[in-house]
Amino acid sequence: MQVTEPVKARDRDAIVQSLRAGVVPRTGHQHIQVGRANEVAALTSDLDRIADGGSGVRFVIGEFGSGKTFFLYLIRAIALRKRLVTVHGDLTPDRRLQGTGGQARALYSELMRNMATRSSPDGGALPAVVERFVATAVSEAHEAGVGTGTVILDRMRSLSEMVGGYDFAQVVEAYWRGHDTGSDVLKGDAIRWLRGEFSTKTDARSALGVRTIIDDAEVYDHLKLTARLVRLAGFGGLLVCLDEMVNLYKMANTRARNSNYEQVLRIVNDCLQSGAEGLGFLMGGTPDFLTDTRKGLYSYEALRSRLVENRFAVDGLVDLSGPVVRLASLTPEDMYVLLTRLRHVFAGGDPDLYLVPDEALQAFMECCSQQIGDAYFRTPRNTIKEFLDLLAVLKQNPGADWHDLLGGVRVQAEADTDLAPLSALEEDEEPESRQREDDDELSGFRL
Repeated sequence: MQVTEPVKARDRDAIVQSLRAGVVPRTGHQHIQVGRANEVAALTSDLDRIADGGSGVRFVIGEFGSGKTFFLYLIRAIALRKRLVTVHGDLTPDRRLQGTGGQARALYSELMRNMATRSSPDGGALPAVVERFVATAVSEAHEAGVGTGTVILDRMRSLSEMVGGYDFAQVVEAYWRGHDTGSDVLKGDAIRWLRGEFSTKTDARSALGVRTIIDDAEVYDHLKLTARLVRLAGFGGLLVCLDEMVNLYKMANTRARNSNYEQVLRIVNDCLQSGAEGLGFLMGGTPDFLTDTRKGLYSYEALRSRLVENRFAVDGLVDLSGPVVRLASLTPEDMYVLLTRLRHVFAGGDPDLYLVPDEALQAFMECCSQQIGDAYFRTPRNTIKEFLDLLAVLKQNPGADWHDLLGGVRVQAEADTDLAPLSALEEDEEPESRQREDDDELSGFRL
């Protein structure tokens, strides 16, 4: 089986280096996407609804190494093609949805720095979005024969009625004044405020004349304001991608964890009730993060009632219309196609440079199946890495034979790596230590 699509050298290097390191490449996803067509179709319909002024929220659930992050990147790429603006960020001990020490503001700043559009897919698009809003206002003012400031204030009136909207509108107007007067300092201060980079109200008032800053308590409100702004700038809406949500599950402090789950509940309620215009959320997490009744989302009863999965979707039946999307395992056919694509990418898109024949792909799959069972279908990260490592050895050692390499190598079992991190650790804990952890009132994360 041969793939004929060309592969740019930059995409080839990015894909190979990233996958061999166990991380998701930022470009070239179309070259290695296989399977999960139903899941992609379901989320694409969400993007259409967001672009039409609606809202949506999805929890993408899968084991470690199952492809959650890649799936989120793929949906982001589709969103950009549909003229949506995307922001993305990983939750960490210092970045979460709710906090009292700047953790939520740190997450917001990370999201804004990673803002992307179709013309700026690598991030840093916030200035371009604001500039586009100002440019459309200037054009409209010229056509109507009125002042640009009047048009901007009129278009921002709907934002002023939202929580935090008055100062948000004032900052956007300040950016226009900087644009009109050629003041790069004023424009830069406005962008800094919109990114949540002002740490004190005094500095914000001195630079922009506003009395507030984006703090931990207002992060979600400002995401809704940003969604309105990008729609006013001519885009379809805003897609927020939050990965590594398992870090909320890892939080040792029960009160802090529940406070974050309250923010998740607020997002779920707003998006399911169409209370957030042109705004969508994708959240990636593990099964434990969702279903653990002690520390996961299911431990918060209000969330459990909203996220519980369809009881009739059993025995191979699926329901992709709910807020939870479980990533299906790759089929053997999907895995075979994936290996052919990886071989094609590694060869730079030239079939004459393939390092192994088709029979080697089947032999590699059989080797994986014998070594680690069906886990390599459910969590393909290590399998991909091993296959690229095989190709790398063959390329650097022209005299090597793939038969000998497959016969001597031992692929490390997924269960000893990606499937263990949370469940194994927690199963080793004694009930008393679990209770002490839940009763601990010191905020922080258990690493």
